[in-house]
Amino acid sequence: MSAQKSSLPFLVGGGGIGGLAAALALVRQGFHVRVLEQSPEIGEIGAGIQLGPNAFHALDALGVGERARGRAVYTDELVMHDAIDETLVGRIPTGEAFRKRFGNPYAVIHRVDIHTSLLEGAQQTGRIEFLTSTRIERVEQDEASVTVFDQHGVAHRGVALLAADGGRSVVRAQYVGDPPRITNHVVYRAVVDKKDFPRELQWNAASIWVGPNCHLVHYPLRGGEQYNVVVTFHSRNKEEWSVTDGSKEEVQSYFQEVCPKARQLIDLPKSWKRWATADREPIMQWTFGRATLLGDAAHPTTQYMAQGACMALEDAVTLGEALRVNNNDITAAYELYQRSRVTRTARIVLSGREMGRIYHAKGVERLIRNSLWKGRTPERFYDALEWLYGWNVGNCLAD
Repeated sequence: MSAQKSSLPFLVGGGGIGGLAAALALVRQGFHVRVLEQSPEIGEIGAGIQLGPNAFHALDALGVGERARGRAVYTDELVMHDAIDETLVGRIPTGEAFRKRFGNPYAVIHRVDIHTSLLEGAQQTGRIEFLTSTRIERVEQDEASVTVFDQHGVAHRGVALLAADGGRSVVRAQYVGDPPRITNHVVYRAVVDKKDFPRELQWNAASIWVGPNCHLVHYPLRGGEQYNVVVTFHSRNKEEWSVTDGSKEEVQSYFQEVCPKARQLIDLPKSWKRWATADREPIMQWTFGRATLLGDAAHPTTQYMAQGACMALEDAVTLGEALRVNNNDITAAYELYQRSRVTRTARIVLSGREMGRIYHAKGVERLIRNSLWKGRTPERFYDALEWLYGWNVGNCLAD
């Protein structure tokens, strides 16, 4: 069924980055969209995220690239140091040569700012309806439509459903039912004002300090007026997938071995948010009749590749392109979308696990890690990253 032949909206479950991106992609294909968001308002929480060139290609395709660019900070490099002895492990310049190679910059941005850019674009269309305080409880389908029932028992009928309801997706639970994989890695995140951030670390770079069973990340946000601080460690305790307030005493107890220059990062925040993280095993099937998954609902991953939001943006653009080339035939488009995304996103999930191991190496493995990129030229780094940053709307569909 095409958009022109149906008066029903296309339902999108979730009003986060992935859901808004999907809504924009669907509107561009002629659909009216209804976004079902469980929170009382459409918004975002969290701190900073990183945007590779692939993310900017997606944002451009969705019509909000310039909005996001105006709120981003463009880094000069990606840099990794050993957190024990301050050794430089690797440096990837992200200046003119990088932009020329991949067609877009590397940037960092506050999660709220990227969400706002998408929300402004969505509101401007006048064709996206937002229902807040609406949590998906179950899904029913027939040959021509899908019906979502919320927590109040209200039925929302649409031509199809795109589930962007996050890592704890209710739709995935109904159709797949697979358990999360608890990593036992804990992430603390905070934002620190520039005036409180060490001058010697005020680099225009996405910076990581890698240590035994831990690492620390920092980069500028909002024109350099704030800095994102993220620290990760292997918990001593058995964790459950959760987000809670952090404890300064807990986080400090995990970084006794790191050098003073890096360790001062954990003394800066006045308050922390604590994420006990999880991912899921990659799956081959995302589409179930007239419902399909997107973003973390489809491929929840750890943070080590800095690609979670980027993959959700790619998903949305790919879905839109799949609808376009199939003249809005939803069944055919869903099949092409799934075929185009499963392998790439699974590679992100599995690569994230491996990068976590590399970052947190100790003993001899730490020495091997520190020698991996010694003497590597920028061009060789770019070659290694081509599979990741070379994605764009022109090559997003499977051959």
